[in-house]
Amino acid sequence: MDKSDDMARMARKRLFGLPAAALAAGLAMASFSGTAASAQELIGSYVAYIGQPDLFNSNGGRLNQPWQILRQDRANFHRFGISQPGDEFDPFFGSINNRKIMERMVMNGSIDPQAAKRLVQGGATVFVRIYGSGNTGTSLTVTVAK
Repeated sequence: MDKSDDMARMARKRLFGLPAAALAAGLAMASFSGTAASAQELIGSYVAYIGQPDLFNSNGGRLNQPWQILRQDRANFHRFGISQPGDEFDPFFGSINNRKIMERMVMNGSIDPQAAKRLVQGGATVFVRIYGSGNTGTSLTVTVAK
């Protein structure tokens, strides 16, 4: 094979490789834009201090899951009027129905395992971002500082 055959083969690879690459890129962009169209938006956020009252349910039982404590914190704030310095209002968890889906929202979102451990111990400040669409929440991201 001479140099011109090699160049012709390389040109064919580029010519045929380009449409395939363009098609792959187009498909990737289409799937990305489809995902972006249905992507969740930030619909609310709040900061709260997890104090002793947040660690126990209404019957006095110790809560041991992050979602349980986050839910109790929001019930304490919105329903029972119990708050600690640093607790903020949120536009979402004033509804008992929205508090009921807290577990699923945490499972659909993210919380670092070390952050979850600090939250369950109490005495931590949480920053919670609520994601969804319109008035429908679907996930939470939780950051914890101690």
